[in-house]
Amino acid sequence: MTERIAEKALLLPPITLQEMSGIKLMNRTDTKFVATLEQLVAFLSAVKGKYFIQEIDGKRIASYHTTYFDTDDYEMYRMHHAGRTVREKIRVRTYLDSLDTFLEVKNKNNHGRTKKKRITVGSVDTLHNERENVVPFLSKVAWYKLEQVSPVIENWFNRITLVNFAKTERLTIDFNLRFHHLKSDQRDALKRVAVIELKRDGNVPSPALDILRETRIKRSGFSKYCIGSALTHKGLKRNNFKERLIMICKMENKNQ
Repeated sequence: MTERIAEKALLLPPITLQEMSGIKLMNRTDTKFVATLEQLVAFLSAVKGKYFIQEIDGKRIASYHTTYFDTDDYEMYRMHHAGRTVREKIRVRTYLDSLDTFLEVKNKNNHGRTKKKRITVGSVDTLHNERENVVPFLSKVAWYKLEQVSPVIENWFNRITLVNFAKTERLTIDFNLRFHHLKSDQRDALKRVAVIELKRDGNVPSPALDILRETRIKRSGFSKYCIGSALTHKGLKRNNFKERLIMICKMENKNQ
């Protein structure tokens, strides 16, 4: 199925990272959708003629590695599980094709807008050696100090990034998701599920919404941190994620 996805990706006109520089949408509204890989193939066919695909050094499918941080009692996870609209995530993300690595803080407000701030770092393991930059950054943009959080889960995935011809929105499509919980040492993978995220600066018109409807791809909240944690750490509370977990496991054809 990955080969079919790659084939469809080759049919879209490319856009360079430099050409996308004005479409960062660091202060945005996010809408997520969950699809099977079969639906994703149909979606990529349907967006032809309406969207560019990001291409970097000849690659249209990028590889990512992310490590999420949380407190010892999983406060960030618990806030999301409890349905708090105002919440935060702290992560270190590496773009595996370039090896660029960033410490990122994502804050969501009660109006549904997401703000992301980041700085370049060496790696997850060097954060404490980079205190001169990391501590002031977290003090300015995060709720937590470096000493209050630690790595809890890592994931790997492939990503396709689309940009509409009007350059007013981005779509990220994540698939081949793999998780490893650093506390429980449990692993899991989603081999048949893709997560599509529509990122817009406000409610600008979106060609993707009609296409998502036509391909029967449904809107669904999906946090890679929370879903990955629920799948790999059975001791975490997950009642409020149960419906989503059942849907995902059904798509994966495995027991929940």
